[in-house]
Amino acid sequence: MACTTPITHSGSTQVAIQVHVLDPPRAVGRRTAEEKEGGHLEFGGWTWRYDLVPLGPSETEARLTYDWSAVPASIREYLRFPSLGAGHLADSLRHLAALTTDG
Repeated sequence: MACTTPITHSGSTQVAIQVHVLDPPRAVGRRTAEEKEGGHLEFGGWTWRYDLVPLGPSETEARLTYDWSAVPASIREYLRFPSLGAGHLADSLRHLAALTTDG
């Protein structure tokens, strides 16, 4: 299963977001790739995954995991991991909550 969407990032870099985990209503995960010549996608080895646990009729616990354990040494030479701080992960969860609640 793969659903890939191209996205222009930072003005010129073309990246693609691919859904690699889809287990409704329990989990969704994505990974990021850079689009190379000929449309070839090169995945960097990091993933985002949301695990969802229903707590009641209008409440869900969301756990966000950012995993960079599969990033190869060649990428770690020019990108530091974790590249995002804990504050960014908390902001992502707040954004998810805002999208899924009224008001």
